[in-house]
Amino acid sequence: MPAESGESMEFTLVLPVLPLDGEVVLPGMVVPLDLSDAEIRAAVEAAQAAARAESGKPKVLLVPRIDGTYARTGVLGTVEQVGRLADGDPGALVKGRHRVRIGAGTTGPGAALWVEGARVEETVPDPLPGQVTDLVKEYKALATTWLRKRGAWQVVDRVQAIDDVSALADNSGYSPFLTTDQKTELLETTDPVARLRLAAQQLRDHLAEQDVAETIAKDVQEGVDKQQREFLLRRQLEAVRKELRELNGDGPDAAEESDDYRARVEAADLPERVREAALKEVEKLERSSDQSPEGSWIRTWLDTVLEMPWNERTEDAYDIQGAKEILDAEHAGLEDVKARITEYLAVRKRRGERGLGVIGGRRGGAVLALVGPPGVGKTSLGESVAHAMGRKFVRVALGGVRDEAEIRGHRRTYVGALPGRIVRAVKEAGSMNPVVLLDEIDKVGSDFRGDPAAALLEVLDPAQNHTFRDHYLEVELDLSDVVFLATANVLEAIPEALADRMEIVRLDGYTEDEKVVIARDHLLPRQLERAGLTGDEVTLEEGALRKLAGEYTREAGVRTLERTVARLLRKVAAQHELGERELPFTVGEEDLRALVGRPHHVPESAQDPAERRTAVPGVATGLAVTGAGGDVLYVEASLADPETGAAGLTLTGQLGDVMKESAQIALSFLRSHGAELELPVADLKDRGVHIHFPAGAVPKDGPSAGITMTTALASLLSGRLVRTDVAMTGEVSLTGRVLPIGGLKQKLLAAHRAGVTTVVIPKRNEPDLDDVPAEVLEKLDVHAVTDVRQVLELALAPAATVAKVPVAA
Repeated sequence: MPAESGESMEFTLVLPVLPLDGEVVLPGMVVPLDLSDAEIRAAVEAAQAAARAESGKPKVLLVPRIDGTYARTGVLGTVEQVGRLADGDPGALVKGRHRVRIGAGTTGPGAALWVEGARVEETVPDPLPGQVTDLVKEYKALATTWLRKRGAWQVVDRVQAIDDVSALADNSGYSPFLTTDQKTELLETTDPVARLRLAAQQLRDHLAEQDVAETIAKDVQEGVDKQQREFLLRRQLEAVRKELRELNGDGPDAAEESDDYRARVEAADLPERVREAALKEVEKLERSSDQSPEGSWIRTWLDTVLEMPWNERTEDAYDIQGAKEILDAEHAGLEDVKARITEYLAVRKRRGERGLGVIGGRRGGAVLALVGPPGVGKTSLGESVAHAMGRKFVRVALGGVRDEAEIRGHRRTYVGALPGRIVRAVKEAGSMNPVVLLDEIDKVGSDFRGDPAAALLEVLDPAQNHTFRDHYLEVELDLSDVVFLATANVLEAIPEALADRMEIVRLDGYTEDEKVVIARDHLLPRQLERAGLTGDEVTLEEGALRKLAGEYTREAGVRTLERTVARLLRKVAAQHELGERELPFTVGEEDLRALVGRPHHVPESAQDPAERRTAVPGVATGLAVTGAGGDVLYVEASLADPETGAAGLTLTGQLGDVMKESAQIALSFLRSHGAELELPVADLKDRGVHIHFPAGAVPKDGPSAGITMTTALASLLSGRLVRTDVAMTGEVSLTGRVLPIGGLKQKLLAAHRAGVTTVVIPKRNEPDLDDVPAEVLEKLDVHAVTDVRQVLELALAPAATVAKVPVAA
């Protein structure tokens, strides 16, 4: 072990080496050594032999040996005593004296390793500078803190009594928390002040680590204590409740069954987040008293959560052909809706076969809006869809709902709070994938309590409803697998943002043939059962059904038709009970007047020519769309006498702004093109023009009566009658162009019901004829026009048929 390069040191000591594996002894320390180790025993024996020759205490060089490598600095130690250790093994007591710089190896008596060494002189300034004094005080304070934590009170005074800087620094060698490397660093630091600073830093770091460890241990212990205390208190609470129940005479079984929500939550098949929320509420319930109102709120909430079908789903019936047959059997017509449901089932089947049932956390639900007039079967169609798919069906009536909480639920802090209608519908269905019918979604209103239509935005958005959050539940509910069917009479009444989230399917009413089929296959059997009759007792001929549909009930749907059939059957049943009619009885066309009265909707073409509305010039037949479907609209025009009436245009019939503007356009067109059309437009200068739309109590608006008003005015000026069998629809421009309109299918169905045979439509609406049933088109002569001149040529009777122009409005 040679000295470091560059050092010039006089080696005056020759000592046997006592190696210390994994241990470091600093000056001032007294340590026991086990003489069972051969190297230690050899070093002690060599030191004893040398001491006998010099008549002093045996001296050894205590050198740390780390991984077989000796340190460059050792400690001169004296063997104070040789004897037996506490376990009975031979041992020696050695005291460290001072540091020794190790030099080269040499020879000596015994089997020990001898080396040369030189004492390391340590100089400490006297008196001590202020910063060294502060360092001494800091170290003593740190050492005192650590010793007190360990309960070594007797050592505190000894440390406080040490004034020497070097001895104070070396005293840290007794610290059990120091590693061998740290002690070696202290041993090799020869400057006493630097060594004390290092020892203080090591002690400071250890105290910081100890504080963190104590904090963690304290937290762990507090958690354990809290659990133990909570367990004990809960047991005590159960015992107190049991005593109270026995005191009040209540049976223990019923109370335990109702209160043991923890066991019910743990046993229920709940999603992880729902389970965590439920267990938190159970903990609140266990901490609350029986008299606390919060307890009843929590119980109601837990009951609601436990009743929800979180993981219940019905298997879809993927018999596509069978589903189509069910829809056909339960509803006649409505081909668009049936095709859409069939497409949905086919796509869902293929996704399931390819493992694509859940994509991005979302399942394959659907949101359809069935828009059409009343009585066409929108509500009953929802139940048929559920039947065809093999799903549960729930109907949610939204008509007149004005409170947003009806959709999203109430906050639990309110008295009588309940979840919203969507959550209640899922709970009622008992599965997470029912068919939910949102009935009359266009009748939803808004007031100071919020807008329910805005709350439906998330429910009916396929990109959001897989994380729907009800205000009452306050946990996420997956609605992505629900098939939502919304019904509405007027699409324009639905907010645009809500309508954009739904797939619109229009139901524009039934043809007369479809009504006959529906009445024969569905309405008549149902009403026979309600009237207490059978099909063998009362039979309705097809001609009677057709007359009921055409002349007694003019509507887009079949609701009035069903009421009329019910009235007829009630009359037959009453006559039979009074002995006035024998059964079985077959109802023909000639029997209808006696049973249900006269027809209410005789076609215009069936009336006497002199009694028809178009029997005088200035009356034209138009087509319109209302909330109840398509309808026939008559336009009447007259000229006032120049001596009694004021000039100008008068409009009556509760017309909207758009329709008033259409009348102005029609009048302006005729004034500017009167000579071309051979009309006496000079009469328009001084005479007032009056245009009236009958059914004056019904509001009317829209541009599609433009060509109808133009035709009525042209008929009035020319004296030519408008053909009785012609109806028309289309917007007119100032140049006489016929512009497209909406609702063509409903208008043509209305024309068919009214007995009209010729219909004039805009040329640009010709592609819409594809939506009109073929049996209706076969009975209508449809003319697609681009200019109002074509309309006048088709609609006005020949010039030979001229009538006197009326002069009074």
